[in-house]
Amino acid sequence: MKICIAGAAGAFGMKHLDAVRNIDGIEVHSVVGHDAEKMAAFAKDNNIPHSFTELDDALAQPELDAVILATPTQVHASQAIACLKAGKHVMVEIPMADNIDDARELVKVQKETGLVAMAGHTRRFNPSHQWIHDKIQKGELKVQQMDVQTYFFRRSNKNALGQERSWTDHLLWHHACHTVDLFQYQVGERASKLQALQGPIHPTLGIAMDMSIGMKVPNGAICTLSLSFNNEGPFGTFFRYICDNGTYIARYDDLVDGNENPVDLSGVAVSNNGIELQDREFFAAIQEGREPNASVAQCLPAMESLNTLEQLLEAE
Repeated sequence: MKICIAGAAGAFGMKHLDAVRNIDGIEVHSVVGHDAEKMAAFAKDNNIPHSFTELDDALAQPELDAVILATPTQVHASQAIACLKAGKHVMVEIPMADNIDDARELVKVQKETGLVAMAGHTRRFNPSHQWIHDKIQKGELKVQQMDVQTYFFRRSNKNALGQERSWTDHLLWHHACHTVDLFQYQVGERASKLQALQGPIHPTLGIAMDMSIGMKVPNGAICTLSLSFNNEGPFGTFFRYICDNGTYIARYDDLVDGNENPVDLSGVAVSNNGIELQDREFFAAIQEGREPNASVAQCLPAMESLNTLEQLLEAE
């Protein structure tokens, strides 16, 4: 299978490139980035045949099967739709859109084309969260509360590698998106009650730097989510699952119980890398002609919840 990675030289594009190298039968055939000289050098260094500055040029390749979009949030929906209309399967990093109308349009186009379109909700695939999900499905655990912290120190417009960004990140539509989707996925219900608060807007970035979100589903489970771009200290997202039969803390691909005892995840999946597992699901769905876990249709409820949360924040 020949694929293109758009945004391959960025922080998350590199993660996908590393992951794909571990998957048999997948060839990175082309990469896309805005700097022609940089992308040509990047392609050469990584033994990739083609590089482009425009996604449309990559999509014009008849031999191309699928695209991974690790591009700025603001173009996710339009680029994913362009991929589908060009006859290419697509996995788009989250959020699949930064507004509900574009998210609904993407789902509509996917249904019309019948191609695989998947959102990059890596948390569904991290072995830590998979272990919890399997226990819930077996009736061995029931979530009573998810307590989640998403903390970064980003008072300037830089990515995870410390590089200057050409676009502005967002606590709600990007980082909260992970947890809003994961909570509803784990408990198996859509949030029936939502609440949200945000701190001051940054004078130059134009975004809230701190945010608090609460969710509740009909079975009574709640989620408390704190987000910040002002936190000095270890960064990332940390999930505490408070359950009827134990407490567990997930840190990306690792899991411990409430007393910090490690949980053995060796038998959960073929890899301990959540991004690799996500990519494997995308390619398997294409090969098997089925809907993937985290299809854009499956992830639309999370986008609808984000839309409601945005309205609550605007009404503060």
